[in-house]
This record gives sequence, structure tokens and C-alpha cells, in this order.
Amino acid sequence: MMKALLIDDEKLAVMHMEKLLRELPEFGNIESYTDPAAAVEAARRNRPDVIFLDIVMPEINGMQAAEMMQQASPDSDIVFVTGYDKYAIEAFELNALDYVLKPVQRVRLAKTLSRLNGRRQTVPEPETQTAETVIGCFKTLRAHALPEPAADVKPFRWRTTRAQELFAYLVHHRERFVGKGALLQQFWPDSPFKQASTYLYTTIYQIRQCLKQSGIGAEIVNASGGEGYTLRLGEASLDVDRFEAGVQSLGPVNEANCAEHLRLSRLYIGEYFADYDYAWAQGERQRLSAIHFHHASGLALFLLEQGRSVEAAAEYKKLTELHPYSEHAHLGLLQAYALLGDRGAVDVQYRQAERLFEQELDVEMPHMLSEWYERWNAGEFSDTDALPAALRSGAG
Repeated sequence: MMKALLIDDEKLAVMHMEKLLRELPEFGNIESYTDPAAAVEAARRNRPDVIFLDIVMPEINGMQAAEMMQQASPDSDIVFVTGYDKYAIEAFELNALDYVLKPVQRVRLAKTLSRLNGRRQTVPEPETQTAETVIGCFKTLRAHALPEPAADVKPFRWRTTRAQELFAYLVHHRERFVGKGALLQQFWPDSPFKQASTYLYTTIYQIRQCLKQSGIGAEIVNASGGEGYTLRLGEASLDVDRFEAGVQSLGPVNEANCAEHLRLSRLYIGEYFADYDYAWAQGERQRLSAIHFHHASGLALFLLEQGRSVEAAAEYKKLTELHPYSEHAHLGLLQAYALLGDRGAVDVQYRQAERLFEQELDVEMPHMLSEWYERWNAGEFSDTDALPAALRSGAG
């Protein structure tokens, strides 16, 4: 037997819907409300299986009410009830279970019930998570489970790119209050306030649905009396936080902690939200990029000095890809290839660097690179030679 909650500001409409539902044997408990605030409290208290919600109400927007319902009872399915066809598309964009048009017909309601039963039969009970969930911000927005950061990466199923960016923005401000006014100005600066507010409620609803479907423990909560939101990570963590905390706690690379430094290096698969052109992320992107360059340079140099040339080459290769204009990164990669005895790789890498600086940047090849290459070609270096002083100073 299922529990249902009905919300409609029209008394006759809610009475009609209740009568139709009571004729269906699947429903054993039905509550009806014309006051949205009272309905939200009832949803929080009783956790109904399904909520039938009128979209157009005088005191509160139906999309805003849906957002409040979702927070009050996250596991409830929502069915929108409307007298206007135009809201049907919005209902499905919100990922609602269904929508029905007024006046509600028995035949149409039976289809809704079929969808509801199908949803409950096909959606398994969530399993207890033993692995830790990590929200990835390096390169692209994603979620995966530890202990294998590079495995089982699955994208969020965003309904819109705006929902994706808004979630990324809340991740950027995690555990901190973000006012609705600031969100409206950031994402819908040219829309009238009422329309922008509807967009905001709709988008927050979409994000909550996405988090629910992904099994992420993070949640978006209303804060300061409904004047804004706070993203609470719960048991989830961010790869950027793990990376920065690890770099700070480990200290300089040595034989004892090298393996941990390599693990941290694997977390940095790209710059902060590199796949998206989010202007608000630029400052943090530059800050984390500087931390990565300093960390990766020290790690690569340590590997090179320890004779671990294959690993050093891999780290320097990654450095040249993420920091392509770093002279020290290119010099380190050339030195690693030289120590491996791979003359072809040295030549190819030097020519690539030459094209980068001279053709793309329209500057002369850096002296430290051209001088090293000339001396290497002249046979001045051997496998036992000390590393160039410029390379060591560049690792800082």
C-alpha cells in the first residue's frame, strides 16, 4: 500500500483528486492540503511515496514547492498537476515521475499509477557504500569511488548544462552559504526576478535529482530561512581537497613518501574544471595549477636523481602537457629521454618544443633548451653527468 500527498490551492480540485485515488486499491493513506507550507511539513513527517503537486498556486510557485518537497522527503516521487500544456515539458525537465492535466481523468491517472509501480519495481534499494565517494573537479566534473581514483569514472546525468554549472558553482563554494540573490545575478542576470527565481528553483531541483540518482552522499540544503543554499558534502570528498591537503602534509619528496607523492600526482588529471569555460573558476584554477607545478617539478626531479628515468619521463611528459610553456618541464623531459638512451625521443621532443616557442609563441627557443641540446648533440653529456643546474633550480 502506498502513501500519497495532494497539494492544490483549489479545494474542489484536491477533493476530486482524492476521490479518484481512493478508488484505487494501491493507495492506503492519502492526505490532502491546500496550504503548501502545511503540506511540506506533512511530507517531512510522513514521507509519502508520491506527491501530487499543482504547478500554479497564488502564494508559491509550483517549481519552488517541488524544491521544498524534495528536501522535505527526498525519496518521494512527484507528479505535477496542471491545467496548462506548457508545463508538461518543464515537468519532465525536472525529472518528475509524470504530469497530468486538469481535469484529471481516471484513465490518465491509471497510467501514472503504472509508471509509479514500474519505477518502484525497477529501482533497487541503495546498497551500503563501503568505498568512499569522490567528486572530481580536476579536468571535468565527475564522481568515482576510492580506492581506485582512475577506475569506474561515471559522469553525472545532467538535464541541462546550466544545472551542471550551478552544481559546479556550489561545489566551488562547498560548505558555505550562497545567497539566492548572488545565484540569480551569476546565472540569470538579464531575466526578470520572478522568472529567474523559477529558473533557479527548477535547476536546484534538477541537481538534487541528479545527486539522488548518482548515489552521491552530498546534499543541497536551504539555508538562512530559505534565502540561499549550502552544499554539504557529507561522506563525499573532493579530489582537489585531497590533492592540496596531501601536498601540504607530505612535505618534500623522499624515499619514504615518494609512493604517496606519485598517488597525489595521479589525482591531478587536468586543471580545475578545465573542460568548462567558467569565468568564476579562473582564480582557483590558477592557484591549483601553481601548486601542481611546484609539486610535480619536485617529484619528477627526485625520480630523475634516483635513476627512475621511466617514471621521471612520465611525470615530465605530463608537466609539458599541463604547463606547455614551462622551460624547465621541457628540459626535464629531454634529460629523462637522454638518460634512457632514447635519442629519437630527445630529437622529437626538442623539435616539438621548438615549434611551440618559435611558431605558437613567436619567441626564440629558450637558451637553456637550445644550449642543452647543442651540448648533448656534441656528446658532452653521459649517463653519469649531474643534472643541469637550471633544472634543479626550476623544481624550486
